[in-house]
Amino acid sequence: MASIFTRIVQGEIPSYKVAENNDFLAFLDIHPLARGHTLVIPKKEADNLFDLDDDTYQGLWLFAKKVAAAIDKTMPCERVGVAVIGLEVPHAHIHLVPIKGIYDIDFSKPKLELGSEEFGLIAQRIAAAIE
Repeated sequence: MASIFTRIVQGEIPSYKVAENNDFLAFLDIHPLARGHTLVIPKKEADNLFDLDDDTYQGLWLFAKKVAAAIDKTMPCERVGVAVIGLEVPHAHIHLVPIKGIYDIDFSKPKLELGSEEFGLIAQRIAAAIE
């Protein structure tokens, strides 16, 4: 059965896309820890990040690096935190979270509730900064 992320890739479920190419997709997390919290995924479905073939694995991190640079430019933060947890959705993914301190990337914290207009504006801002 296709994961929710595969359904997003296939266009069955809408998302707030930040960046996309033939192999990878970045979109805003709809349950964010911070404004600009972005998920970066391979379009190829794989449950575990470490199950990806070497080219896809390396490409995913290079794609995430470009997205992180855009988040850093557009969101108020000290750094862009990175997390790979892999339990929430059975599809390899990287969390990129704008943070000001280590506790800002605590996934047990309450998530932000943003409206679709704000999500859209954040996605556009990050997308415009991608080089």
